[in-house]
Amino acid sequence: MTIDEFNFAGKKAIVRVDFNVPLDENGHVTDDTRIRGALPTLKKILADGGAVIMMSHMGKPKGKVNPKLSLKQIVPNVSERLGVEVKFAPDCAKADAEAAALKPGEALLLENLRFYPEEEGKPVGVEKGTPEYDEAKKEMKGRQKDFAKKLASYADVYVNDAFGTAHRKHASTAVIADYFDKDSKMLGYLMEKEVKAIDNVMKNAKHPFTAIIGGSKVSSKLGVIKNLLDKVDNLIIGGGMGYTFIKAQGGHIGNSLHEDDLMPEALNVIKMAKEKGVNLSLSVATVCGQEFTNDTPRKVFPINEIPDGWEGMDASEESLENWKKIILSSKTILWNGPVGVFELENFAHGTGEIAKAVAQATQENGAYSLVGGGDSVAAVNKFGLADKVSYVSTGGGAMLEAIEGKVLPGVAAIKGE
Repeated sequence: MTIDEFNFAGKKAIVRVDFNVPLDENGHVTDDTRIRGALPTLKKILADGGAVIMMSHMGKPKGKVNPKLSLKQIVPNVSERLGVEVKFAPDCAKADAEAAALKPGEALLLENLRFYPEEEGKPVGVEKGTPEYDEAKKEMKGRQKDFAKKLASYADVYVNDAFGTAHRKHASTAVIADYFDKDSKMLGYLMEKEVKAIDNVMKNAKHPFTAIIGGSKVSSKLGVIKNLLDKVDNLIIGGGMGYTFIKAQGGHIGNSLHEDDLMPEALNVIKMAKEKGVNLSLSVATVCGQEFTNDTPRKVFPINEIPDGWEGMDASEESLENWKKIILSSKTILWNGPVGVFELENFAHGTGEIAKAVAQATQENGAYSLVGGGDSVAAVNKFGLADKVSYVSTGGGAMLEAIEGKVLPGVAAIKGE
């Protein structure tokens, strides 16, 4: 069942949204992108004559009530964006009365799901790897089911529109789906768009297909890189993870970030790329600093000849020129992770140039581009290019797991995979 096919008239829909939005010290929302992302789904339910119950997590309260992470703080923002006065249930597991009183066209927001350890299903206060932990985990599984059943009891229909948590098998993202029949559970509009965007690059890619993988650590993206080698024509590896590849080949990287234990894997990736005919492109020169600060002296060195006392901080113009040529000749582009220390203004240039090249390839050459992951998304937003790429993913972790070839529990629970 798709959300477009379903008529919510007279129905109560419980919707898993991702309202994990940033707040300032006074509890005011500083960026409501995630709230806006959920609006098409929520408004469709209300427009049909249904009632909507929204549930979300915020932060990491680790199964304990934390007023600083209360969703009550965002009720005014959600009300304003949704155009209806949103009611609030101060306890997500004891909201029977609030849910029962809900009339068509009305909206209710439940308190932070993660105030209950049952949401994540992790035992609290027991050390991992002990017999007590295994016992507690078994017991927690039963409690998680009961918690999911309670949430399900508030509504007739379940909609999952929280892609950012789709890779987690939590009570509200996956377990709850067991309590609805196949015609009463569906993906929301945002989830549908995310799944379609990933399918566009992983299953229906036009060639040449280029993946740009940046960020600090090889260890966090090794599975992604290996899975992409069977799909892409070009693989650009930038950012901190590139130095592990350079050192593995005998290069001198000074004080640059790297992972010695991942060097054999880096060599393996280079070998696999060669065997599969994938053009693996690493940085040729790098902008270096003497310390990890914005105002440190800057100097460009060949990537494999960085002196001691210097560390690689950003891609050089020479590297960027190589990468731009590859990007501009591509028909499908996947970008995850910065190619420099994006959070420091003086070392954000390379990531900004990649963002511009991806936008140019999309706008001028008709490429399909998918951008995901915190700093990549921040880069396209910073340079006003979010509407110049094909799709900006809202879930970095979920997107990476999907690209790695893993089944996302939040999607599988709806589709019955």
